[in-house]
Amino acid sequence: MALQEELESQGNWLFRRRSLLPLIVLFVGIWAQIFTIHTSGILFSTVLPYWQGYECLCLFISLAGMVIRMYTVGHTPVSTSGRNTAKQVADSLNTTGIYSVIRHPLYLGNFLMWLGIALLTCNIGFTVAFVLGYWIYYERIMYAEEQFLRRKFGDVYLNWAERTPAFFPRFRQFTPSDLPFSWKKVVKKEKNGVFALFLLFSLFDFIVAWQITSVSANPGLCAMTLVSGIGYLVLKYIKKHTRLLNEPGR
Repeated sequence: MALQEELESQGNWLFRRRSLLPLIVLFVGIWAQIFTIHTSGILFSTVLPYWQGYECLCLFISLAGMVIRMYTVGHTPVSTSGRNTAKQVADSLNTTGIYSVIRHPLYLGNFLMWLGIALLTCNIGFTVAFVLGYWIYYERIMYAEEQFLRRKFGDVYLNWAERTPAFFPRFRQFTPSDLPFSWKKVVKKEKNGVFALFLLFSLFDFIVAWQITSVSANPGLCAMTLVSGIGYLVLKYIKKHTRLLNEPGR
């Protein structure tokens, strides 16, 4: 198999299993944090006196990723930029809005969300490994996606890809989105991510409070986790039993 076909095959295989990466990062991250606490890692020892402030910094990074995801999802039509894992889907090619400055905004958003969590472990080795692993993992997925789009949209895709960077935004070429922002779609698609983000931060915060007697659990994180959890359950019920979040074409 030629390298080009092999990379695409690997990308499609990883695409179908991309939901597994968060689980791997989570379990290894928990181990890395506990290991760092017990070995008094340099970063952990430095930030421990300012633990809640450091948590806020990590949370800010993760929330920046969440905002990117929300902005992206809120401006896209149906059957594009989804969470599907079975196969590649693209009924249309997004080239305006955030897609005018970056070709893979959702993966940038995911990266920042998980980077904040990786930094929360205070394990430098784990954080570096996460960055490298994420790049290798998603580079192949992005390659497979772009091969799919290239075959489906031809020159339209090639012209857009030629002027638009894959992962690092080029803000000066921003053009407004063709579609208005849809809060309904964001709420419907991203409610899981918001709750999961606060839940994970609370989990890592609890581990530190459990292992270090001088550190207390962050009440703000606990409150946000509770609120987002209740919101998730309410919105899930609304989505399942009503049509309030439905919007034609979105």
